[in-house]
Amino acid sequence: MKKTGKNKGQFFLSLCLLSVFVLTAFLTLSSFSGSADPYDTEAGKYTRDDLRRGQRLFKGLMPFSSGLHDCASCHYPSRTDTMNWNPSAHDLAMLWLEDDDYSIREKLAMPIGTRMIEDHMGMSVTEQEEHYLEAYLMEVARRGPGELQAVPVNAMIFWGLGILMALAIIDLLVTKKIKTKVFHVLILVVGLMVHMQYAVAESRNLGRTEGYAPDQPIKFSHQIHSGQHEIDCQYCHTISKFSPSAGIPSNNTCLNCHSVIREGTNSGRFEINKIHRAEASGNAVSWIRVHKLPDHSVFSHAQHVNAGGVECQDCHGPVETMHILMQTSDLSMGWCLTCHRDSNVDFSANPYFQTYQRLYEKVLNGELDAVTAAELGGEDCMSCHH
Repeated sequence: MKKTGKNKGQFFLSLCLLSVFVLTAFLTLSSFSGSADPYDTEAGKYTRDDLRRGQRLFKGLMPFSSGLHDCASCHYPSRTDTMNWNPSAHDLAMLWLEDDDYSIREKLAMPIGTRMIEDHMGMSVTEQEEHYLEAYLMEVARRGPGELQAVPVNAMIFWGLGILMALAIIDLLVTKKIKTKVFHVLILVVGLMVHMQYAVAESRNLGRTEGYAPDQPIKFSHQIHSGQHEIDCQYCHTISKFSPSAGIPSNNTCLNCHSVIREGTNSGRFEINKIHRAEASGNAVSWIRVHKLPDHSVFSHAQHVNAGGVECQDCHGPVETMHILMQTSDLSMGWCLTCHRDSNVDFSANPYFQTYQRLYEKVLNGELDAVTAAELGGEDCMSCHH
């Protein structure tokens, strides 16, 4: 029987939908699949069965001798986008690797700190169970904490439309299953428009990291330190008034308080002990920088904080409300120029601006109501790119 135009259209549509489904499944599986075999072992030390048992014990799928305990409900085995005050499985694994004397069994038998005593009440681990847990933690340490991965919706749309356009071109030039060319034209026009929109958006966002909020080596909360306890930003970022950079606090700055305060309300002793372990090793804490401009741009904290009197929140957002520090602005050139054009400088209260004698006299004489940062060179290319 000869196929009608309607049947050909249904065949083409089914082929397109099948292609999109296969691509979506491939992208989803590839984005969530691990790159390493979860049961690789260290030669001769642990068996595959040890790893399986350790994983099941940790995730509450198999009972300990003292009962069923779900360690993973508190000690997350993967990254999370919210503040989990409990040490992650990777934190525990790294501590076990760093300290040859560290024993899970002994820690649970003699817990330290209020939170640990309360959270591990009635839990004990046998020597064999400790071996299983160590086998699992060794694998966690080897694989790392992993990365947060969202479903690649944009990639699905981009490649799905790409496949549809390719099929439309093939049918238009070769197979010619659908006689009505309006379907091909419609798919090509919509696909090209969407692809062009993605190209413009991605080009504009190249190098920008708005929303960036990395996991820090220590669970430091600006909400607790800057918000709840009202610690001034410049107590930790001591050089922001006279340096291009705000500076990263040293171990000694942290220990000014935490040599006495050894247990946090939320995190217990584990996170604060990381500072003491770093100090004992002679290494600085490897904090991860959140805000960074491109190398061809020059930004001075001293100019903005000291001369300009700019508040930290004006650029960094309400850090006093953040447990996990996040970049809230795109730090683009347009964002900087808008601020320079809209921000009035304080001529009368800041002696720095007396160096602009002509403008200073006009403000004092009432000839000018206000002067913006742009009028002081804030729009000159060489001010930031030199």
